[in-house]
Amino acid sequence: MKLKDLFSEINMYEKKLYKPYVIAEAGVNHEGSMELAKRLCDEAKEGGADAIKFQTYKADTIASKDSPAYWDITKEPTLSQHELFTKHDKFWKAEMQELKNYCDEIGIEFLSTPFDIESATFLNEMMDVFKISSSDITNKPFIEFMCNFGKPIILSTGASSLSEIAEAVSWIEAKGNTLALLHCVLNYPTPDKNANLGMIMDLKTRFPDKIIGYSDHTLPNDMKVCEIATLLGSIIIEKHFTHDKKLPGNDHYHAMDKEDLKLFRTNLERTFEILGSFKIEALEDEASARANARRSLVALKDIPKGKMIEKEDLTFKRPAHGVSPKFIDEVVGKTALVDIKDDDVIKWDMFK
Repeated sequence: MKLKDLFSEINMYEKKLYKPYVIAEAGVNHEGSMELAKRLCDEAKEGGADAIKFQTYKADTIASKDSPAYWDITKEPTLSQHELFTKHDKFWKAEMQELKNYCDEIGIEFLSTPFDIESATFLNEMMDVFKISSSDITNKPFIEFMCNFGKPIILSTGASSLSEIAEAVSWIEAKGNTLALLHCVLNYPTPDKNANLGMIMDLKTRFPDKIIGYSDHTLPNDMKVCEIATLLGSIIIEKHFTHDKKLPGNDHYHAMDKEDLKLFRTNLERTFEILGSFKIEALEDEASARANARRSLVALKDIPKGKMIEKEDLTFKRPAHGVSPKFIDEVVGKTALVDIKDDDVIKWDMFK
């Protein structure tokens, strides 16, 4: 399924869970190398991602020179956002188009988050859906600019209050765009205790007509956090992606790799097998139990032919090969047509 199709095919009021649409957030983990960027596409596809997402920006349009770091500087020692972004702003329109073409070729959806007007404009020609970063949730003019393309919007909600989320939602709704909200925590990495996955449930309650998902910054470990997010109703899962978690830098050490992604997909297959059909029904495999573990009405004593059957003549025992105990009121007061012996299972043809 293409990402845009989620917005028309998912019924948010249906009481069921969905296998999530998985976005491998490569960001700028290509380090300015097209060869590495394409490797990330290949490995995301191999791992089972539905899409790979990059980030498109220029340092001078995203951050002032006086913009302090907000990440773990023991992992990424760069102290200025502008300085960090300058290291990674080498890809622009031509590079994004090449990656878009490559993704089409190998069969994985291409996405990139724009961070300025120019990149949003040229990325519009390459994508069916716009992703808006948590950092822009209060950026009304930029949100409205992207909404003007008339495409579905995915909005991350990291570090946001309910009122800020609701306000951004109102801007997008006013433009008529369909919308998905991703729970997100802007800690890099996010300790498990700060993942606050319960917020997914709150988002579902407060915005019941919106697709809800999760953008994850926890360490991958066993990918359990993303699995729990799915069980809480996340339809989109986004997580940073790398080819090598041991590399230095802001986004490698807390990212998943293709093996983490494979583990997540494998675990989800078992989880959804366990979840079943999301509707109440007796399974075919329970037929024997229905027939043999349930009870029938049974004679508690000899009941001679011609006797009116009384409640004191009956008990209930396994198996369910006779008249169900739920029909006791229809049996009591009827006349025995045959001699019914003590412990006989009561059948419908024994009385009238």
